Amino acid sequence: MAYSFNPSLLRNLSAGLALALSAGGCTQDPPGPVITPTPTTTTPTATAVNSESRDFAQYTELVWSEEFNDTSLDATKWTPEVKDVWYNNELEATTNSRNNVNVTGGNLNITAIKENYNGRTFTSARINTNGKKDFNFGRVDVRAKLPKGKGVWPAIWMLGSNDSTAPWPACGEIDIMELRGSSPTVNNTTMHYGNTTADHQYKGTQYVLPASANGDFSSDFHIFSAVRSLNQMQFYVDGALYYTFKSSDASPYPFNNPFYVILNLAIGGDFDGNPDASTTFPQTMQVDYVRYYQYK
Repeated sequence: MAYSFNPSLLRNLSAGLALALSAGGCTQDPPGPVITPTPTTTTPTATAVNSESRDFAQYTELVWSEEFNDTSLDATKWTPEVKDVWYNNELEATTNSRNNVNVTGGNLNITAIKENYNGRTFTSARINTNGKKDFNFGRVDVRAKLPKGKGVWPAIWMLGSNDSTAPWPACGEIDIMELRGSSPTVNNTTMHYGNTTADHQYKGTQYVLPASANGDFSSDFHIFSAVRSLNQMQFYVDGALYYTFKSSDASPYPFNNPFYVILNLAIGGDFDGNPDASTTFPQTMQVDYVRYYQYK
């Protein structure tokens, strides 16, 4: 039988540390038929590559990158997720049309368009590295310029690569960046975990762009980084540490396993509500690069 759940429960974010947040992002599908899951996870030892925590600047070895310097999306690195109806009460259908996802001028462009399409009122795109690139311990940097406006919801996030055998949330979800378009100076970072949807748990925090930035996340490119080591994750914006999440903060803790990257732009839904008359379209999330570093 299909798993029943309340999507709005997946949108409420409890704060990490002393910060209480009003809602948290999670754009993964809920599982369909579920037999009592027995998550297949591995427990890396302290001798695993890059398992030791290091300072941000010590991750100097570039082991994988996507610079978006071609004229089209690299199919050896990315898979577009084409789907008409998403969860979380989102309004968009995602396509592989060049109108919604293309590479120009050294940037990936994911564009949300207000249009009628297969019964939906918006189109956009969502791409991932699933089955093409897994990310283990090390530092992932994503340099991006974000859209804004009520109901606009860009995201840079990761899912456990074992999600086919350990259904969400057992596989783990790392939301490096989620932005409510109505609050364009605030980055939301959240970890989702638990054995089943009934046991879904989440913790996170917010990073507020300082006034010295002279604008919001739509004004210029910023670098969103996640550094993973054994039993610890640290999150940075433009090299500034703002959150540390440890294995003592979560039970179970699936975040020592390989993960894959997802980039998407959702419209409407439970995270920031639906667009209103003040929201203009089209809206585009631009990504300059995705880079994966380790230390020697």
